[in-house]
Amino acid sequence: MASVLVVEDDQFVRSALIRHLTDAAHTVRSVGTALEALREVAHFRFDVVILDLGLPDLDGSEALKMLRGITDVPVIIATARDDETEIVRLLNAGADDYLTKPFSVEHLSARMAAVLRRSRSAGGDAPPETVLRVGGLTVDPLRRQAELDGLRLDLTRREFDLLAFLAGRPGVVVPRKELLAEVWQQSYGDDQTIDVHLSWLRRKLGETAASPRYLHTLRGVGVKLEPPGSEPAR
Repeated sequence: MASVLVVEDDQFVRSALIRHLTDAAHTVRSVGTALEALREVAHFRFDVVILDLGLPDLDGSEALKMLRGITDVPVIIATARDDETEIVRLLNAGADDYLTKPFSVEHLSARMAAVLRRSRSAGGDAPPETVLRVGGLTVDPLRRQAELDGLRLDLTRREFDLLAFLAGRPGVVVPRKELLAEVWQQSYGDDQTIDVHLSWLRRKLGETAASPRYLHTLRGVGVKLEPPGSEPAR
C-alpha cells in the first residue's frame, strides 16, 4: 500500500491513526515534533505525510515550509483549526489536502487515496522509454530508477524528476524558469526551491557546488548536467 509518516503530538490521536493505517496495510512511522519529522523525511522515503499543526516545537505551518524545502512528498494537514483563510494559505504553501478534526477514518482513507492517485499520476507523466546515460550516470525514466557507476541512487520523486529532465538534455543549460515549469509545473516560484533540490541531488551524486562533477550552475542563467571532464579547462 503506502508508506506514511504521522506527525502528531497527541498520543491518543497518534495511536488511533497508527492503528487505523496499519490495519489498512500501510507502513507507518510516527513522530511527535516537527524536527523529528524533518529528520524522518531526510532519511526515509514516504508516500504521504499526515501533519498536525499544533506541534510543541514548531507550528505546523512552519514545519510545512521546511518540509517543502527538502521534499515534495504529499502532505495532508490534520488539525482542529478550521479558519478558511488559514486553509487557503496552507494549500498555497504546498499542502496537498486539509482535514479538520475530528474526522472519520473513512474520510482520511478517501483523502489519502485521492492524494496518492494524483501523486502517482504526476510521477508517471509520459516518461520516455529510452534509458538515459550521461557518463557513469544511468537514468531509466520508465522504471524511475537511477544509478551512478553501477550503484542505485535513492532519490525522492522530485529529485528523480529533476535529474531525469536534465539528463535528457546533456550539456544544455536549462533556465531556472524552465525547470520550475517542467519539473515543478509552476509558472513562477522561489529559486531557493531549485537550489535546495540541487544541493540534495549533488550530495547523492557525491559532489558539491564548489566541486561539481555532473551538475553545473551558471549563475543568473541556469543549470546543466554533463559528464565529468566535459567542462573546458580554465
